[in-house]
This record gives sequence, structure tokens and C-alpha cells, in this order.
Amino acid sequence: MFDTAAAGSASPLFIVGVGFAGLCLGLIADALVRRVLPQLAGEATTRLRITTAAVTFVLSALLAWRFGSAAELPAYVLLGIFAVPLARIDIEHHLLPNRLVGPLLGAGLALLAFASLAQGAVGDLIRGAAGSAILFVLYLILALTSRNGLGMGDVKLAAPLGLYLGYLGWAQVFYGGALAFVVGGLASVVLVLKNRGNKPKEVAYGPSMLAAGLAIILLLP
Repeated sequence: MFDTAAAGSASPLFIVGVGFAGLCLGLIADALVRRVLPQLAGEATTRLRITTAAVTFVLSALLAWRFGSAAELPAYVLLGIFAVPLARIDIEHHLLPNRLVGPLLGAGLALLAFASLAQGAVGDLIRGAAGSAILFVLYLILALTSRNGLGMGDVKLAAPLGLYLGYLGWAQVFYGGALAFVVGGLASVVLVLKNRGNKPKEVAYGPSMLAAGLAIILLLP
């Protein structure tokens, strides 16, 4: 079981420390993304680097507040670090590269497996794997049956999100998946209003999935 005693009991110093650690790791990850995917990473401007550092710091600090010193913390900080370049690339290119989604799933599975073994909670890991499969299949069905909707990148991203949500509980899987559609719908409305009533041909859905998943992870007990 998830260590609720460790969650929410972290000191401010610990939270800030994890935030700075996430910031540093986020900048390293950003540099690696630029090396591996130079055509997608975009220009490394000072503004972009500051934004990346700030968002990663906030996400890592919030996750430290949520999980405290629980063994699951590194896995969820990893999710926060990956979420930043994934969202940025999807917004700019309408693409969720396999070279980011695949490692997020693999590394997340490894870190959560370690956490579950350390706490004798293998059932949480099994539920996470089931959540990953369920969300993946659900998104695949929606992608195959909807017009101008989900892309295969969104389907692939559903697998690691389902893993992280499922590890915490079935309620997280349900609400994380449902909230993603709500956030995605709101984002589409905002884009239509911004474009003066002209609906864009493509709407990046990955950021909505990531934002919804992280919100549920942070807020749902």
C-alpha cells in the first residue's frame, strides 16, 4: 500500500530541496531532448529555459508535498520532469515522440516496481499495470472510432499515465481519464475563441492528458 504516513508530512526544506533537484534534472533532461530530438526541441532561448526550470521546480515541489518521503516519490518526480518537454513538443508539433513516451513508461515501471517491493505492495504495481493496459486500450478504441480526435501519440501516452494513476488506485484511473477529456474540451473552446471562431485542424491533446493526470495525482487522496 502507498505510505500515507510519509505523504503530506514533508518539511518545507525537503519540499524545496526536491523542487531544486527536479529543476536541475529537468534542465539536464531538456538538454538531452535537444541532443536526441533536435528537430523537435526548438530553439534553446533564455525565456524557454527559465520557463522549463520554473515549471519543473513547481511540479517537483508539489509532488514532494504530496508524497513526502514515500518510496514512490522518485517515480512521480520523473513523470513531472517528462511532462514538461512532452507538453511543449505536442503543442508546437502535435507529436508525442516515442523516444520520450517509451522511456517514461519503462523508467516509471522500474521505479514503481522498486517502490512496491520496498513496501511489500506488489498489488499496487499489478493494479498500475492493469490501469496502463486499460487506459491504453480505451484511448486506442477512441482513436480508431473518432474523427479528427485522438492521435496514436495520445494512445501511447495513455499507457504511462495509466500506470502512474493505477498505482495509486482505480479512482485515480477513472478521474484522471475523465478529467483529461474535460480539460481537452476546454482547451479546444479556448483555441476556437482565440482564432475568432475558426476551429483549428489539430488540437494538442497530450498537455491536457498530462495536466489532468498530474492534477488527480496531486489532489485525490
